[in-house]
Amino acid sequence: MIIRIVKLSFHPEYISDFKTIFEENKQKIISQKGCNRLEMLNDINDVNVIFTYSWWDYQDDLNNYRNSELFKDIWNKTKILFDKKPEAWSTKKINEVL
Repeated sequence: MIIRIVKLSFHPEYISDFKTIFEENKQKIISQKGCNRLEMLNDINDVNVIFTYSWWDYQDDLNNYRNSELFKDIWNKTKILFDKKPEAWSTKKINEVL
């Protein structure tokens, strides 16, 4: 299982635009092969920072999505809204406590 964490910093006037892009595409993303979960989170100290978390079965599934026309379309609409360069991490769970 791969958990992809992406930190996105937006110009304040574009936050609602990104939320609309996410809303319009979330079902398409979760329908991609190997995608099991998708979340959007807002930083509690900076409302202009949004994180997306996505859970993927395999790295290849994530890579296939990142190389897809869907991702390219979403990215082209999103990258013009950034205030700072995005940051991203692909992680694996080591431990979990419930």
